[in-house]
Amino acid sequence: MTLARRGIARTAVAVTELGFGAAQLGNLYRATSDDVARAAVDAAWDAGIRYFDTAPHYGLGLSERRLGAALVGRPRHELVVSTKVGRVLEPSPATASRRDHQGFDVPADHVRRWDFSRDGILRSLDDSLRRTGLDRFDVVYLHDPDEHGQQAATTGVETLVELRDQGVVGAIGAGMNQSAMLTRFVRECDVDVVMCAGRYTLLEQPAAADLLPAAQERGVAVVVAGVYNSGLLSRDVPAADATYDYATAPAELVARARAVASVCGEHGVTLPEAALAFVRRHPAVVSTVVGVRDVAQVRQTVERAAAVVPDGLWADLVHRGLLDDHHVSLPA
Repeated sequence: MTLARRGIARTAVAVTELGFGAAQLGNLYRATSDDVARAAVDAAWDAGIRYFDTAPHYGLGLSERRLGAALVGRPRHELVVSTKVGRVLEPSPATASRRDHQGFDVPADHVRRWDFSRDGILRSLDDSLRRTGLDRFDVVYLHDPDEHGQQAATTGVETLVELRDQGVVGAIGAGMNQSAMLTRFVRECDVDVVMCAGRYTLLEQPAAADLLPAAQERGVAVVVAGVYNSGLLSRDVPAADATYDYATAPAELVARARAVASVCGEHGVTLPEAALAFVRRHPAVVSTVVGVRDVAQVRQTVERAAAVVPDGLWADLVHRGLLDDHHVSLPA
């Protein structure tokens, strides 16, 4: 299978339209074996996926180690790998007997320390290169700088620009679960790409009002993650206990998601298929990164991404008040 690639403007980096989100390779929520993780990467490669996204935060480095091991021997010129900076991992023997408290089923043998300084970013990248065994990263994002916006937008971006100019990294940007600060990065900083998680989905589109227009205006690429709103849109019919933003979804959101799913069914597609298709329609979006754990999830994601979704679905959702018409381009 061949997946289309879209280039990140002003850089030599081109990402496949579907990306592999490697948080689950870091034992997000539950343990995953090395063999299962490697098989997932193999299946993604066989499906034509060439963009892989990871971070030190994911399993205290486990995701980076597993991804790097699984990519050994792949043609480096075909690969696009992104990681993130802003959380430096420091050894913590005193807590090694405990489990990580930030959602990953791993020993708490390291602690995360926020650091968007030049030294912190350089150290983080050196550590990530060592863990992955890669010679370089194609994309580097400032990771969740919500409480560190000023330092990230100045020292953080300046450091990444320096590394980009030196050819150490290919493209730079920021990745967050909000659109307002990402819009600031796009408008005020010399970034190439941003990763927006959960704020541009079939369920809600705040990024359509600020981030996406700014990105189009400035020629900055957008990678969309969290397309299922952390679970709510991941099933054909959302469950009552579905998750939204990593917590139990409010009843009114579950009801809205079920209403959207019902309209999808009338058009012969599933809710997850429509969720993937919706975000990929926007011209600013170059790739959709989906978190996967095993071979079955990889294959399911690729099948969903290949589904043909009729334009009539979007018009119907607008007509029924389930999608704002100014957030979707409808055929004349």
